[in-house]
Amino acid sequence: MSRHHQLLPQGDFPAAGLPRRLAATFYDSLLCIALLMVVTLVYKLIQIAILGEERLRQLSDAGALDGDPLLSTLLLLSLFAFFAKFWTHNGQTLGMQVWGIRVQNADGTAIDLWQALLRFLIAIISWLCLGLGVLWPLWDKQKRSWHDMYSGSCLVQLPKGVHKK
Repeated sequence: MSRHHQLLPQGDFPAAGLPRRLAATFYDSLLCIALLMVVTLVYKLIQIAILGEERLRQLSDAGALDGDPLLSTLLLLSLFAFFAKFWTHNGQTLGMQVWGIRVQNADGTAIDLWQALLRFLIAIISWLCLGLGVLWPLWDKQKRSWHDMYSGSCLVQLPKGVHKK
């Protein structure tokens, strides 16, 4: 049994262009902001339940909650889980579905969890380098970003009408 499942529709699709990539990224960033807000709210409600509202306020006023490493870790893991689920399942986040693009292996199969982790981490680095890794498709003959190259995946543009469910 193959460790990668075949994505539908199948075909030889062109590489996704930068405007579609950026539009899907913007759309997904709005969803990610909402996700981070919900995770933070749940985290804070759990803290209130454990420590009590008064104690939490004291810690906050003293600056003890600034840069909370547990919350930061939960937020990062939540973002990874969001992208990994979509990328490994059908190759598309919600933003990618709207803009008709999909991440896949060159043979049209879904990427695996390891590729999703590489893609996620290198995408962060791509943005931290002033977006250079995200803009890389402008110079790469195969229109690949740094996270495409390092994860061994590619972003393709699906034909109109097949990307919406």
